Amino acid sequence: MPLADVSPAVKLAYDCFGDPEDPAVLLVMGFGAQMIAWDEDFCRELAGRGRFVVRYDNRDCGLSTTFDDHPVDLGRFVVAVRSGDIAAARAMVPYGLEDMAADGLGLLSALGIGRAHVVGASMGGMIAQVMALGSPERVLTLTSMMSSTGEPEYGRSTPEAQAVLFQGRPADREGHIAAAERDMVWASRRYGDPAALRDLAARSYDRAYHPAGVGRQFGAMVLGGSRADALRKLQVPTLVVHGLDDTLITPSGGERTAELVPGAKLLLLPDMGHDRPRELWPEIIGAIAAHTA
Repeated sequence: MPLADVSPAVKLAYDCFGDPEDPAVLLVMGFGAQMIAWDEDFCRELAGRGRFVVRYDNRDCGLSTTFDDHPVDLGRFVVAVRSGDIAAARAMVPYGLEDMAADGLGLLSALGIGRAHVVGASMGGMIAQVMALGSPERVLTLTSMMSSTGEPEYGRSTPEAQAVLFQGRPADREGHIAAAERDMVWASRRYGDPAALRDLAARSYDRAYHPAGVGRQFGAMVLGGSRADALRKLQVPTLVVHGLDDTLITPSGGERTAELVPGAKLLLLPDMGHDRPRELWPEIIGAIAAHTA
């Protein structure tokens, strides 16, 4: 797996699909998930539509640079945020969404790509939004998938989904894999697949088990703040994709994003949760291909 130097402090693991002469599509993964959560077949199908697809591990995840010299106590962090002591919360977290966005743009530069279509899922959608807002000259189009605007009143998790998110998984391999089935709480009700969740958990565990990074990514996401005012002025062509079964970032997160961005297109998908079921790939990949044409 190649590594790219995207800054003096960060190396990102990445891989590519398709012809480098085709328009580039950068896939940005979400909270705590490695780039292999962008299924290889999904990437190949998108590349087959005439796109040069790049997926990568965010910092503090997978095979990319970790920041273990900055441990985050999630309990203390959550208490600080809930009590309104944002200064204390910020002091606990070594980076923000802007740094993660700079990583992705740095990867494009390292690959010699000046401009790309950027597709982000969940936290990756937030990172992709920050890329488009901060460097619109580098972003040909934005696709924000199963994400939100940073406004706490939109996309709020259901209590059941929030409980699973904060529960964590056992450290041993078998327990970790078995616990992946809890993610069914936010999966597609029709197409959710416990076996697929276990398989991804096993492959992720074997590739790079690094739970400490989750706290730092979570801190960056929570402290990202509202992007509402900036999104109202965004001039990058934007597609918003959201599943109506999503309980982790509920559909109002996507609806609000599309409401704010001028001219944004909104695709609400029945039978999609906080996942990308293979059965819906024709619609999802078709929408991305059309948007990036």
